[in-house]
Amino acid sequence: MDIEQAYKKCTDRLMWACASLQAKVAPSELAPIADLIVQPMTGPWRFFHTPQHIFKVGGTEEAIEVLAALFHDLVYVQVDCSINFQLSYYITPYTKEVKGQLVIREPEELPADPMFDIVASVFGFVPGELLQPFAGQNEFLSAVVAVKVLEPFLQPEHLVQIVAGIEATIPFRSTSEDGLTVSDRLKQRLQVTRDKFNLCLSDEELSEAVKKAVRVSNRDVASFAHPNPAHFLANTWNLLPETNHNLINCSYTVRDYRIALQKMEGFMNFLRPDVIFRQYGGEPSDRAFDLWNQAARNNLEIAKLYLGSKLVAIAFIEALSSTIGPDVPLAMMMGNMPERNCGGLRLENLIPHVANAYQAKNELERQVLHLLEKGRAKSANYDLEHSPLATFMVKSMGFEEMRCQCGRAKTFFKEELSAEDFIGGFDPTVAKVLIDGVIKLFESHKNAISRMPWVKNRVLWQSCVNSSTSDSSANK
Repeated sequence: MDIEQAYKKCTDRLMWACASLQAKVAPSELAPIADLIVQPMTGPWRFFHTPQHIFKVGGTEEAIEVLAALFHDLVYVQVDCSINFQLSYYITPYTKEVKGQLVIREPEELPADPMFDIVASVFGFVPGELLQPFAGQNEFLSAVVAVKVLEPFLQPEHLVQIVAGIEATIPFRSTSEDGLTVSDRLKQRLQVTRDKFNLCLSDEELSEAVKKAVRVSNRDVASFAHPNPAHFLANTWNLLPETNHNLINCSYTVRDYRIALQKMEGFMNFLRPDVIFRQYGGEPSDRAFDLWNQAARNNLEIAKLYLGSKLVAIAFIEALSSTIGPDVPLAMMMGNMPERNCGGLRLENLIPHVANAYQAKNELERQVLHLLEKGRAKSANYDLEHSPLATFMVKSMGFEEMRCQCGRAKTFFKEELSAEDFIGGFDPTVAKVLIDGVIKLFESHKNAISRMPWVKNRVLWQSCVNSSTSDSSANK
């Protein structure tokens, strides 16, 4: 979807939602709002959190859900490394930067603004509070923008529900110690907000608002329950460059790639499947909720073993590259990406077929080996969809050994194990194949350079100079 298509669809969604809520707004008034939404969503670092994502998250049936989704990812400081200039116009009256962190202004600094107070109340935030990057900062600031932009057209009763939908997209939160779920706590804050600001919303309407918020939240993380793990991993690979910007550079280093994989592998091992999806008041149904949780659990197990295996492979390459220097381009160690039309040999072309290859012991291993060998659902611009090195290592050593080596790799990353000792801990046959492959790849680099005409001419010229010098010396 290009920018023009995104702009048109965003405008259409805004018009439909406002009409559904009986808002009196002209199409010309919605055009700058669509632009405000599409600009940051099509920024240079957006690969997953894009216009396509917000259109999916909003669904097509409920205006409140559509509007909450359109605004929920506007601010994403970790991805964009800043806040879009146009968005900052709506945010700076209420927040400030203190020692590199965003903070809600103190009471005496805040303008008298009931709608901002409503946003803060729904989120449970107070003046002077430090905004935490992974605990609602982006969602809160996005909600502030949504309210200030939509305030001229919509009633406070509509806006508070939109804010609830955005708040619900703060992901991966647990049930509190007193047994209240994330949605229970949201309902409580909505009740407090309604009473404090005299909003015309019944308890039943607030419950329906929470259900809408739950639907938005669940669609936001829907990829975790994708029935095909190859698609789940493809979505995961779209997330990597959003917070690892070096991957967009075609000369990213071995270490750049390893750090990106290591962070994602750590996250997948940290994440619990029971905090991904939400249920409230029968939304979604028990059957759907159980299916999503089971799919998420399966995808997480696959991702952990898949990423761990790839981490071992890149650790071996990093250990070899460390003998050259700390910032060796991955392309130097493994060859250029085929899609970049650079030609030349790749390390995978130098890896032999494994005789008596390891056979998967269970369904998890079978799926992961298939994904490593055949690839994710689609390739990323910065990486192959399949994993030839990890496949070779798994087929040669098995998954249990890969798990063991993954632990050693993390020790190596912490510099508690030398590169030499790390490589020395591998099966000598496997290590020799990979080392020989890298040496042959380097020889191909050398041969490619030596075949260049100017190099040949320089060698010939140097030969003539040496011959002339020898003759001159002999005459003396």
